[in-house]
Amino acid sequence: MSDDNKNLSDDLNDMIDDAKDSARKAGDKISSSAKEFSEDAKEFGRETREKADQFSDDAKQVLSDGKNIAIVAHITLIGWIIAIVMNSSNKTELGSFYVRQVLGIMILGFICGIIPIVNLIAWILPLAMWVMSLIGALSGEKKPVFLLGNQFQEWFKSI
Repeated sequence: MSDDNKNLSDDLNDMIDDAKDSARKAGDKISSSAKEFSEDAKEFGRETREKADQFSDDAKQVLSDGKNIAIVAHITLIGWIIAIVMNSSNKTELGSFYVRQVLGIMILGFICGIIPIVNLIAWILPLAMWVMSLIGALSGEKKPVFLLGNQFQEWFKSI
């Protein structure tokens, strides 16, 4: 019986040693996986930071080119007021150009609207100017409207 107990004891010790080795290997594997995960997380953080910086730079570029201000200026009187505010905080040449153009077109439209006899026909001129100005703003180019575009720039150069 004592030989059986000794064999069982040896088998039990072998199993315990095997369990310890397996636990050690599992711990090492978990540790290496955790290190890999940590490195992946750091790399992900770096990439995210780089993309956020790039997005920030792109957003600044979009806002600084003045094209948005030029387009917003064409959207009713409220849009023009918003464009004035946007342009005052970050003045751009393109934005200022179209703020002046649209102001001139609005004043011309108002004057044409109060002339009683020709007001219906006279509205065609400011409407055509507005459409041409909007097309220029969408393309991002400074195109003065026909007839009075250069005068609008001169008259409203303080804006």
